[in-house]
Amino acid sequence: MKTLISCLTLAAAASLPTLAAARPVTLTTNLKDYGGDGAYLAVYLTDASGAYARTLWVAGEKSKYYKHLTDWHRATGGAAAAINGITGASVGAGQTLTISADLEDALFDAGYTLNIDAAVEDMRDSPRDLSVPLTTAGAGQTTSGRRYVSTFSYGF
Repeated sequence: MKTLISCLTLAAAASLPTLAAARPVTLTTNLKDYGGDGAYLAVYLTDASGAYARTLWVAGEKSKYYKHLTDWHRATGGAAAAINGITGASVGAGQTLTISADLEDALFDAGYTLNIDAAVEDMRDSPRDLSVPLTTAGAGQTTSGRRYVSTFSYGF
């Protein structure tokens, strides 16, 4: 029995370096002063082929409006259960959303893209208001969005 435990312990210790290391990443989204109600935002990743990978944050707590975050909603099927614990209030015009997410090192420089879909009541929806490659060189760089996102950046 001791030999089995020793072998299992050694195997577990040897596999630790191969586990995906993660780093905390701060994502900062500044909205334009577009003159409307609070924006619903979906912050999510797609892989190198453009396929949905996972949701990092959803700003806006009423799931009945998620269908207006069209690209994200289509990719997730609107499964609210998949986003429990990663939602918050909508973000007002001219305000900033700052979130922190633990992202595996393997995601950086591997073709992943960080996307933000945006929607505002009584205004046009903005699928992929922002898309930016997830790279280590991109950390600290500011990117402009298309409609509601003024600027976006991420950093370690």
